[in-house]
Amino acid sequence: MSTSIGEDAQLALDLALTIRHDGSGGVADDLATVAGLDAWTREHLGVAFGGVGGPSAAGPVVPGGALDVATGAGAGAGGGARAGAGGDGGAHGAPDAELAAVREVRAALRALFARAVLPGAPSPADAARLMPARDAVERLNAYAALAPTVPVLTWADDADPVVRQVPVGEGSRPAATLARAAVAFLASPELRLLRACHAPRCVRYFLKDHPRQEWCKPSCGNRARVARHHERHRRPTQTQIHGVAAEGESGDQHEQHEEGRQREQG
Repeated sequence: MSTSIGEDAQLALDLALTIRHDGSGGVADDLATVAGLDAWTREHLGVAFGGVGGPSAAGPVVPGGALDVATGAGAGAGGGARAGAGGDGGAHGAPDAELAAVREVRAALRALFARAVLPGAPSPADAARLMPARDAVERLNAYAALAPTVPVLTWADDADPVVRQVPVGEGSRPAATLARAAVAFLASPELRLLRACHAPRCVRYFLKDHPRQEWCKPSCGNRARVARHHERHRRPTQTQIHGVAAEGESGDQHEQHEEGRQREQG
C-alpha cells in the first residue's frame, strides 16, 4: 500500500532535494544561482520568482547575526539578521536577497528533517553543518510570516472538503511560500514517514510509503545491495588470516596444523 503525499509535504521534500548527489561522488545544489532559483520556482511554484508578489520593505528579524548563504547558519552572535535583507534593504525584486532567503529556508528545513529522523542519522550532506533545531524553527516561522494568508475552502463533488491557506493579495515571496509549506508538513502526520536515504552516494530524504521500503528509489536499493555484497567479500576469512593451506595439504591436515599452532600460542 502506498501513501498519498500532500501538496505541502511534496513541496517541502522538493525543496530539500535541491541538495542532491551530482553523479560524480559529490553534492550538487540546484539553488546555487539566481538562474537556478528562477528555473526551480517556475517548475515547482508555477511562476518565475521575480514575478511573485510585490516589493517588501524588509523581512522579519531573524536571530543569529549575518548569514552563511551556503549553509543558512548564522555567522555569529549579536544583532539579528533581517530575513531576505539585501543591499537594497531586502526588496522582493532583489534576486540575490531572495536567493539567500530561499536557501536559508532550505537550511532550516533540512536541519529539522535531521531532527525528525532521529535516532537515525541525517543525510550525509548535512551531517557537519546543521543549524540548531531551535534556530531552524524560529527562522521558518519568521519567513512564513512574510506574507499573510487566509483559509479558503474547496469541496469537490467526489472528495472531502479541503482548506488551503492562500496568500492575501497578488501573491507572496517564494521564501514565504516555501516556509509555510515546510511548517505545515513538519506539523503533519506525514512527518512520521520521513527517512534519510543512506545508500552509497545518496543524500536524499524521502517518505517511506511502504512498510518494507528502505531506500528513496530502486536504484539506491540496488547500489546498497551491491555495496553490501562487496563488503562481505572483502572481509578476510579465517584461512586468509592464518595462511592458506600448503599446496597439496588436505583439509584435515590443515586443521591439525592449525590446532597445533593454537596450542603453541596458548
